[in-house]
Amino acid sequence: MVTLQLQQLDVPPGQRLLIREVDWSEFEQVLKELSEKRAARIAYSQKTLEIRMPLPQHEREKSLIGDIVKILLEELEIDCECFGSTTFKRQEMGYGIEPDKCFYIQNHAQMRGKRRLNLSVDPPPDLAIEVDVTSKTQLDAYVSLGVAELWIYASGELNIYELQSGQYQPVLISSTFLNFPIVDLVAEVLAQSQQVGRSPALRAFRQKIRNLNDTN
Repeated sequence: MVTLQLQQLDVPPGQRLLIREVDWSEFEQVLKELSEKRAARIAYSQKTLEIRMPLPQHEREKSLIGDIVKILLEELEIDCECFGSTTFKRQEMGYGIEPDKCFYIQNHAQMRGKRRLNLSVDPPPDLAIEVDVTSKTQLDAYVSLGVAELWIYASGELNIYELQSGQYQPVLISSTFLNFPIVDLVAEVLAQSQQVGRSPALRAFRQKIRNLNDTN
């Protein structure tokens, strides 16, 4: 039944489709049908399947924000493992989620060299990034996954959330980068990239972090 629906799906960019009462085997079939090369993104929680089609600027924004995190980690000499937009899923807890970007930072050593994830033993990412408005299905899946810090960039603004007592609470400062005004820095780099281009904006950001790091 799900396969027949998938063959007829046409989700416009910037829109999402919810399919309810989808069991785990149907969710697995959806992933198989859509394959890893798809543009659509998937979220699954409490038997609700969400299929969303990102807007064109989505790729640009997620790439830039991911690069910002990588530059911060490199300049601060913090080790990490980046898992990109990996599909995280666990049958016994009934969830599946695909972050736009995700990073193992505190738990990087446990994930070094990993080719396959086993969430019954492997930890969740320490930081996940979502670009565009995040739905209840996505947030529920992130709570189940147990991602400690979630960045959501939507409507031109970054919001930072920390998982506290089973819920995401907004915070002003990233616990990963305590000494840096992440919200302001992300806004600055994205605005600058529109004016001078991606590479010059990121080079300027790297130099700024070096200067800030020298004064901290």
